[in-house]
Amino acid sequence: MKIQPLADKVLVQRLEAENKTAGGIVLPDSAKEKPQRGKVVNVGKGKILEDGTVKKLQVKKGDQILFTSYAGTEVKLDGKEYLIMDESSILAVIES
Repeated sequence: MKIQPLADKVLVQRLEAENKTAGGIVLPDSAKEKPQRGKVVNVGKGKILEDGTVKKLQVKKGDQILFTSYAGTEVKLDGKEYLIMDESSILAVIES
């Protein structure tokens, strides 16, 4: 099954949370924060402006991103968890 986001929506898969603190302490699952970092899986066609034109999204499939804490709606597909969020919830693209 495939999800195709609409308009300015983005489908994101969260990247795994850190298992250890900077000091080397191993964190149990209950103490881990949900990561605010993810990979763009699919994007919509763009935001429809008032004059009817379509503004393309700045992110593309495969980009690694940072997003706000409470961004998006969680969905499950084929046993994997994803987020569908507005492009405006994305704070930055991580460049390597």
